[in-house]
Amino acid sequence: MASHVLRNQADLDAGLAILTANDPRLAKLVPTAGRPALRQRPAGLAGLCAIICAQQLSTASASAIWGRFSAAFDPFHHDALRRARSDKLARIGLSRPKIKTVKAIGAAIAKGDIDLEALAGMEADDAHSALTALHGIGPWTADIYLLFCLGHADAWPAGDLALQEAARLAFGLKRRPSAKDMVTLAQEWRPWRAVAAHLLWNYYRSIKRRDAVPIPAQNRENRDAR
Repeated sequence: MASHVLRNQADLDAGLAILTANDPRLAKLVPTAGRPALRQRPAGLAGLCAIICAQQLSTASASAIWGRFSAAFDPFHHDALRRARSDKLARIGLSRPKIKTVKAIGAAIAKGDIDLEALAGMEADDAHSALTALHGIGPWTADIYLLFCLGHADAWPAGDLALQEAARLAFGLKRRPSAKDMVTLAQEWRPWRAVAAHLLWNYYRSIKRRDAVPIPAQNRENRDAR
């Protein structure tokens, strides 16, 4: 079973206290970063599809497409999604790869191949593997779902561009670390890697004076639907 789930701000604060007590590098970031607020999104099929819709789009475009998408499938159910006509999904604004992905997810849920909400009770690596086994779900999408939708305390979106840049700034690295570098960097923060991610995103926002919106880095380590 997963050791920790970030259900509320108190859980995040508790994880941060443990991390900063054990890693001086993170403790040094707190005066600049401040206290990170827990960011949460709806779990389940709707939450995952909203993440997929937002990939590689501006916030405004993603919101508009998701508004049409969620309205067209109310209630938002996997059977309706897997049976949906591709031309209907295209008119809503989904790209061909995203259409294929959301329909595949609907089919996987219908077959019982995955239970999205049950992933919170699994170890982070196992939950990550279950998600990335689905068509079109790459590492970034899996980690963002685990972190924001399920509050998995050990989720670590190593392929996230803003998180990579935050690590570069925070630790004085000569170049932005790759996803592989980020996995190595965060090993000692288990099982609280998601808390470290919240802190680093906050640090990025404080330094850059803009919000650190999660964005997948463009490299071979991500195969998310575009």
